[in-house]
Amino acid sequence: MSATNSDIRSSETAAQGEGRIDWALQEMPVVRGMLPQLEAERPLRDMRISACLHITTETANLARALKTAGADLVLCASNPLSTQDDVAAALVEKFEIPVFAIRGESNEVYYRHIDSAIAHRPQITLDDGADLVSRIHQHHPELLDDMLGGTEETTTGVIRLRAMAAEGALGYPIIAVNDALTKHLFDNRYGTGQSALDGIMRATNVLLAGKVFTVVGYGWCGRGIAMRARGLGAQVVVTEVDPLRALEAAMDGFRVLPLHEAAQVSDFVTTATGDRHVVDRTHLELMKDGCILSNAGHFNVEINLPALESMSDSKSRPRPSVEEYRLPGGRRLRVLAEGRLVNLSAAEGHPSAVMDMSFANQVLSVIHLAQHAHQLEKGVHRVPDALDSEVARLKLAAMGLKIDHLTPEQQAYLASWREGT
Repeated sequence: MSATNSDIRSSETAAQGEGRIDWALQEMPVVRGMLPQLEAERPLRDMRISACLHITTETANLARALKTAGADLVLCASNPLSTQDDVAAALVEKFEIPVFAIRGESNEVYYRHIDSAIAHRPQITLDDGADLVSRIHQHHPELLDDMLGGTEETTTGVIRLRAMAAEGALGYPIIAVNDALTKHLFDNRYGTGQSALDGIMRATNVLLAGKVFTVVGYGWCGRGIAMRARGLGAQVVVTEVDPLRALEAAMDGFRVLPLHEAAQVSDFVTTATGDRHVVDRTHLELMKDGCILSNAGHFNVEINLPALESMSDSKSRPRPSVEEYRLPGGRRLRVLAEGRLVNLSAAEGHPSAVMDMSFANQVLSVIHLAQHAHQLEKGVHRVPDALDSEVARLKLAAMGLKIDHLTPEQQAYLASWREGT
């Protein structure tokens, strides 16, 4: 395959990308272990699949697994700043998988690339953020009748899809891979925790120890960020709108404040909510000089950047992933990675070892859709418990860990209600 069948920055870095993809695969023993069986059985033979995902080394190994299973696969980016150009080149040149993704592409090119993936007339979709699904429903409804199903891997995407389902607008079944226990308990928490902090530190090279670090949102991603920031010596504040999550954050040992109070004392503010303008003009007006803002949610809407632009006298770029806004009076606010996913825009995203479970879930869910989609109603579905447990079993085995098993007596006891004290 030639790069002319795709749209990537350059094919010249393909060898470098291939090396990094192979490096990541060594940290993905579950996906790696699936490959021989996928090649032998080819459960996705000739299945047309379009995937709108972050084009990273880990995603490349998911793509390899799907192609090994027989899929006719096309990839596009799910974020203008998350594509690793050498990986895109390797997928095209070394693995013969069409890719439409260029790091730093404009919004116009971003949606043109999604349209190129839609032109593949997919039977199954994979999404990070539901842009592909939304685009199909709004602009290409003629494809819905032939669609078997899809998967969604992000919290933000699942929220959008459930909103579509609630309106009766979702035209085919989608498995919420994000909600699998082996996904969100690990990928969202440990993956986001490490990679978001990695992005912040690469972008700024500012010491976190002793600084006030505010995490906006205490879902699984926020939990991971708060945990890792505390591990680096930061004084962590959590802001929340959900009383149960706020209570949990407090009992986990974090300081809980309203954001308008936290904004006045924070050295760092990181959002992880999946909602719009959670850091708004009223908070920006209160932030102290030099505060560093970043976002770990999927879309660049969590920080009200238009408001910040309107408040500012000037803007500069002191470092590659930092935009410094100068406000009247000389106060400076620093935004990382244009408010986009800081872990993928300023760093390399989640470590391969944690994505191993997420992408194993993706592979098994896609195969499940190929085999059982006609039994599923239109709407958002859980990953089957058996698949979730299988991923956990395979990961434990890959880590060399063994666990106990219930005896027949214990199984009988748990299934009975007659025996008490």
